[in-house]
Amino acid sequence: MKNIVKIIVAFFCMFILTACNEKGDKVSKNDFIPRKVLFGNPDRTAARLSPDGKYISFVAPHEGVLNIFVGDAKDPSTAKAVTFDKGRGIRSYFWGYREGELFYMQDTDGDENSIVYKLNLDDLKVAALTEKGVKAFIANISEKNPNEILISSNKRDSRFFDVYKYHLDSGEMQMIFENTEYVGFTADEDNQIRFTTKMLANGDEQIDKFIDGKPEIFKTIKFEDNTTSGAIGLNKAGTKLFMLDSEGRDKGALFEIDLATNEQKLIAENDKADIQNIITDPKTDEIQAYTYNYDRTVTVVIAPSIKDDIDYLNAFETGELQITSRTLKDDFWTVAYIKDNAPVSYYIYDRANKKAKFLFVNNERISNYKLNSMRPVIIKSRDGLELVSYLTVPESNLKDIGSSLVKVKESLPLILVVHGGPNARDVWGYDPTHQWLADRGYAVLSVNYRGSTGFGKKFVRAGDGEWAAKMHDDLLDAIEWAINQGITTRDKVAIFGGSYGGYATLVGLAMTPDVFACGVDLVGPSNLETLLASIPPYWEPLKIDIIRKFYGDVSINPESEEGKAILAKKSPLTYCDQIKKPLLIAQGANDPRVKQAESDQITNKMVEKSIPVTYLVYPNEGHGFARPENRASFYAIAEQFLAKCFGKDAEPIGSDLDNASVQVVHGDPVK
Repeated sequence: MKNIVKIIVAFFCMFILTACNEKGDKVSKNDFIPRKVLFGNPDRTAARLSPDGKYISFVAPHEGVLNIFVGDAKDPSTAKAVTFDKGRGIRSYFWGYREGELFYMQDTDGDENSIVYKLNLDDLKVAALTEKGVKAFIANISEKNPNEILISSNKRDSRFFDVYKYHLDSGEMQMIFENTEYVGFTADEDNQIRFTTKMLANGDEQIDKFIDGKPEIFKTIKFEDNTTSGAIGLNKAGTKLFMLDSEGRDKGALFEIDLATNEQKLIAENDKADIQNIITDPKTDEIQAYTYNYDRTVTVVIAPSIKDDIDYLNAFETGELQITSRTLKDDFWTVAYIKDNAPVSYYIYDRANKKAKFLFVNNERISNYKLNSMRPVIIKSRDGLELVSYLTVPESNLKDIGSSLVKVKESLPLILVVHGGPNARDVWGYDPTHQWLADRGYAVLSVNYRGSTGFGKKFVRAGDGEWAAKMHDDLLDAIEWAINQGITTRDKVAIFGGSYGGYATLVGLAMTPDVFACGVDLVGPSNLETLLASIPPYWEPLKIDIIRKFYGDVSINPESEEGKAILAKKSPLTYCDQIKKPLLIAQGANDPRVKQAESDQITNKMVEKSIPVTYLVYPNEGHGFARPENRASFYAIAEQFLAKCFGKDAEPIGSDLDNASVQVVHGDPVK
């Protein structure tokens, strides 16, 4: 069921690789956990079995850069590097259905124009299947047709992704679908486009069903449901469509639609959260289990065929279970256990013998340190919404905690870490930013403010038009909660975030200048008018949805005086002369989502008005920092910045600026 579901899922989601390992640092339980341990590359991650069960694969550093490793599944110790990238590393890869064939995608210095590559294990030859400067991705890999794959590319028109059939033997690339309006596709095992999704002028989504190559309207999803509804994929027989749908309910429920009769069958629903993921049979793609996540991920098994397996695995080790791959015969799985205060652990599971064999953890070095627990807390907003949040407090300062009551020995500086998106969410689990800050003696709080996903359509739609308004009020309400619990005091709160979280940081310092002691903004937009005018061309088909997020009303023209006035009112740049607390800004020069101009213009205006600001630019990064040397430098500078703000101790910068591309445009980051 490797189908195209939607081209763009969230607006400003930010990716920063976490989990890590670096050799050569002193290990001491009495010292700070080194930043290189927290923010370097993982030891090994993304463990998968090939469909035939012959190979085990994972991503690990080779000469300091993330690459793909492959070995004999019966002896994982034989795994060796099969790619040899020396730049930003490889993070996303897929097994094909022909023996010894892998595919991966990689962009150039964060520009998000991903190139699709094919790797043959026989000779380790790598072939680029698409061109540089074009955004492309794998759209479908079919067991039934292993000699071809579908690739989606915006080569013809940068606004739209056409679908091509790539013939693996001949290398022929054949366009099978010219796209002039759609934002998502669903293909079947015959590599035929069966369903498409497009945005309508009023913000609704329309799903078309293709019959003999011609579209017919299959379903219209109202705008209030379009974040909590959509096609997931087909079973392998192509007779059933699986969908999430919140029509007539608040939470996204899981449905199965019989395509012969159009009969719709409810598979799963939850009264607290949207259905999140599905687990399917590798032979048939029929649904066997599903997950939902309110404050923690819960897996619900609906197929007896895997109940004993899930029961065994859940009892085998603590943590949240994830199945990362299954062989076609379904005799072996790779699984991972997610914990909040330990690295991710990977196993190979032998179904016949009901036995799990340890593979590795993703970060061995972190096991040498005592980590702090991340605790879910539910905070009520001023208008009654439940804000699912996550709190990490140094264990040495903790007396007691419950779902709504926290007792600490003494108050601490609080770092409010705001997620990107905004249509994304924070989750429970190992979070290096939380661990880093708590290890340095801070309390850390992440809040799923209105507009976050996973909590139903009313909650996500409550964020429409509420940028710098009720979405910001939710953050302020979370701070009040923390103050009332005695976790922090009113004068010791910082805000830290990337992407939308960076915008929230700028809003906090510019529009509520007395609330925060300081702020750290990573790739955050400062001017919504220029942001909207500079979105990537392939976001154009989704622009109506972006307008709704900004305005709460698709009838407002962003080019009108009214439209510009509303955006100016929500833009931190408008109020930057009110900033009076220390601000650190970091930006990737190649960011296609939030252009460098967003950080340039607020920095320039602050400099003109003699308002202190520190501004860092990374010329070989985009929307977040992929290179470990750049992450090391950013977090080293951020740590000194926060320590100065709150009079705390910090791990010395040491060599963390070495080999980084960071350019200090303004300010002195080490003072």
